[in-house]
Amino acid sequence: MGPLEGITVVELAGIGPGPFCAMMLADMGAEVIRVDRASAVMGGDPASPPVDVLNRGRRSIGVDLKSPDGVEAVMKLVESADALIEGFRPGVTERMGLGPEDCLARNPKLVYGRMTGWGQDGPYAQAAGHDINYIALAGALEPIGRRGGGPMPPLNLVGDFGGGGMLLAYGVVCGVLNAARTGQGQVIDAAMVDGAAALMTMFHAMNAMGVWDTENRGTNMLDTGAHFYDVYETSDGLYISIGSIEPQFYAELLEKSGLGDQDDLPRQTDRDSWEGMKERVAGLFKTKTRDEWCEIMEHSDVCFAPVLSLTEAPKHPHNVHRQTFIEPNGVVQPAPAPRFSRTQAQIKRPPAHTGQHTDEVLAEAGYSADDLAALRESGAIA
Repeated sequence: MGPLEGITVVELAGIGPGPFCAMMLADMGAEVIRVDRASAVMGGDPASPPVDVLNRGRRSIGVDLKSPDGVEAVMKLVESADALIEGFRPGVTERMGLGPEDCLARNPKLVYGRMTGWGQDGPYAQAAGHDINYIALAGALEPIGRRGGGPMPPLNLVGDFGGGGMLLAYGVVCGVLNAARTGQGQVIDAAMVDGAAALMTMFHAMNAMGVWDTENRGTNMLDTGAHFYDVYETSDGLYISIGSIEPQFYAELLEKSGLGDQDDLPRQTDRDSWEGMKERVAGLFKTKTRDEWCEIMEHSDVCFAPVLSLTEAPKHPHNVHRQTFIEPNGVVQPAPAPRFSRTQAQIKRPPAHTGQHTDEVLAEAGYSADDLAALRESGAIA
């Protein structure tokens, strides 16, 4: 039983950050009911679940949200839910009849979580966008890149998942805790631009302290400017990572790599020497394979790790020991995180076929077999 056992969440199906938020809540034990479009229901054998593991852990119902009866079916679920999450543009759920006022009128303790890129208001609120746009406006994209190059999008991790889905999951849990204490629900406005900006807090602090050069990308300690914090190619075309920031770790890097035998080494903090040192370090690391450097540097205080691919990471001994990756139904995927000593998180069920649990969930909400047949006949559910 996970730490959120007993919490029920209604998820209005979306893409990217919304499903990630729902997955995190489900991994922690919440009962999450995903409301998919009735038109997307295609059937499917429950014995052969889909491989989109972002949808793991929850049940799916197929509902036509343009149908009043379909909206009412969702409202029945809302009445007994602790939270609802949605990822539409501002105003869309209001037009459906599933907006915050509608839902809170039926359930005053409901936590209504809203996931958008730009937020519920502001000049950009109604504009389309994606992760790359949100992190650009937040000031999180511009600093990422190498000297002399342009900004480098870090996949869609910073906006969609870190500043989006994870922020919404955090907000929902905070809201549920508050509702349990006060008896009052509320609306959570989780905007990816806000979340990405929050992730940049330390860099704003460093800028205020005068230790971050905002004018020259790729010249700072954490943005590949320093020779002791970067990735390096090895002789077999693979890569290793070095993060020897603290003096004692840097000293171990020098000793393990052989650089310490050279007499003309500048001070670690001499920024004017970083570019030249980077060339020396890069040349050194290209003299051995990745495995050879692992033999030398693993299990030391160099702050070292091999750079692993998606297929390599699940096989590394440390990840195997930690069971960081699991393989339910033959699909390799990250395990639920974080870990709890008493209420251990686990995956309740594999990803559902769209609409797989419509009858089961609505029957639990009080619909009779005749009611379900009538709803299906009208097209309100599938």
